[in-house]
Amino acid sequence: MEDTSIPTYGITIEPKDLKILMQDVWKDDHVPSRLVVENIPYEIGLSYRGDHTRKFRKKSYSIDFRSYKEEFAAREIHLNAEYRDPSLIRNKLSFDFFESIGSIAPISKHVLLELNGETKGIYLELESVDEFFLQKRGLPSGPIYYATINHANFSLLTPKEKPKSSLLSGYYQKIGSDKDNQDLERFIIKINTTNREEFGEAIKKDMNIDNYLLWLCGAVCTQNYDGFIHNYSIFRNEETGLYQMIPWDYDATWGRNWNGDIMEFDAVPIEGYNTLTARLLDVLEIRQQYRRMMAEVLETKFTVKAIEPMVANLHKQLNPYISLDPYKKQTIALFNSEPELILRFIEQRNSYLRKHLKDLE
Repeated sequence: MEDTSIPTYGITIEPKDLKILMQDVWKDDHVPSRLVVENIPYEIGLSYRGDHTRKFRKKSYSIDFRSYKEEFAAREIHLNAEYRDPSLIRNKLSFDFFESIGSIAPISKHVLLELNGETKGIYLELESVDEFFLQKRGLPSGPIYYATINHANFSLLTPKEKPKSSLLSGYYQKIGSDKDNQDLERFIIKINTTNREEFGEAIKKDMNIDNYLLWLCGAVCTQNYDGFIHNYSIFRNEETGLYQMIPWDYDATWGRNWNGDIMEFDAVPIEGYNTLTARLLDVLEIRQQYRRMMAEVLETKFTVKAIEPMVANLHKQLNPYISLDPYKKQTIALFNSEPELILRFIEQRNSYLRKHLKDLE
């Protein structure tokens, strides 16, 4: 019989350290704490994580083991509160979907978190995108960046069309050097200044096109509205010299936005958006490749038939724990209605995207 239970993560933190943590939610400095999983203790550093989510009552956390831990296959993990997602499954469902279409994505699983003996609710444990992420997938090392705010739009301008103070605005360098920063700046300049006739061949020297288009299929299907200008990681494969995209923070998907409100199925066009995507799809060969990839995904992977079992399994797994979550126990009826909403979104979104495949001809 399949075990559908989720593990309990118990964190203990001294009052003085908890006070330091709570004094400034925007600080990334870790405070000493202890994590216990299956009766095994781990000395950790603990901090809040996220952007606007740090203002929420249910906080998200970063856990630093300070050294590689075989049990977690990581040195660092993230615990996401999924506060605005009434289903609590959209992030994981997205990453599982990305993997199903052949795109790399962080490993994730749900856990029940306790802090100093008090139940904090259901969290999503997320794999950190770092050197161990690459090693686990047999990928060469290389610089890694998180796109943390909406300036990471591959443009010379901000979304409000003002000149950026830095071309690296919106990016946090997880791994890399000053030279890697310069290379990323040159890449962004190249995207914006290469003439139309030469762009198709020029971009292939810097970007893994297959990877980007798979990522684009995932972002467009799940309709992560702001995932085109942040909420992704990008790394440069040191063997090929090519940049690759990795999805990150996909809770505002499958028919809801970042506030947890309903987002209509046609909010994001089939072309997606951002400067790099626009320039890539301006190249006939690349646009046709994207059309073929999207058509196959819509036929085989982004369907109610393919995704319904994933939704059902995740919902069933969390159902016994939803009443234990102090931030969700008042909205159990909403939680129970979410699978139907997600599946209806898939049906409507699939139909919408199929109709607009012609826009890519």
